[in-house]
Amino acid sequence: MAWASWTTTGVFPGAGGVRTEEVGIISGDLTVHTTWTGAQAQVAVQYSSSSDWFTLSGSPVECVSEPESRDLHQAVVEAVRGGGGSGVPPHWATFAA
Repeated sequence: MAWASWTTTGVFPGAGGVRTEEVGIISGDLTVHTTWTGAQAQVAVQYSSSSDWFTLSGSPVECVSEPESRDLHQAVVEAVRGGGGSGVPPHWATFAA
């Protein structure tokens, strides 16, 4: 089974933060983590000084290749930086199909 993961630390969301499944909107110094398991990617965020992870709204995402999952991770980091209560970019699923 193929898998890969990426982590980006020190990501500060723009105004409006990001939306998580467990606790709603969060903001501040965040870490973004993407795990690809061969068919889908799980995206989670945490406060950089915490051990608790939260599922980013819109995750998991169908993702059929490792390079595609890396592109997804970068798109998520950019969406988080954009704020506005974002989650996984809604158009991403069209790229993963």
